Amino acid sequence: VQLQASGGGLVQAGGSLKLSCQASGRSFSSDVMGWFRQAPGKDREYVGGITWNSVRTYYTEAVKGRFTIWRDNAKNSVFLQMNSLKPEDTGIYYCAVGTGGLLDDFAWWGQGTQVTVSS
Repeated sequence: VQLQASGGGLVQAGGSLKLSCQASGRSFSSDVMGWFRQAPGKDREYVGGITWNSVRTYYTEAVKGRFTIWRDNAKNSVFLQMNSLKPEDTGIYYCAVGTGGLLDDFAWWGQGTQVTVSS
């Protein structure tokens, strides 16, 4: 099982980025998928998650109204649109597959993609 995140980069504050995560090895169309981030010296943070049928989503308070998560089960992929980026959004962003609900544990993790927001 592999999860490959892409789309990170360097952007100025106020800018936008779209992250993509391509899963392979098995279908995750029945699983919660999510995005996490980790800034230097900080704990990993759960940014957002989406249920298998896209009916429900979760966002951490800091990104509500700015980030949008969606998925394409036919492509075994999950995406994160990040708008109005702030320097505090800087970090390595990881996609992951959940083991239960939106707030339950996550199992498979992909290698991350670096997001850097300059002020």
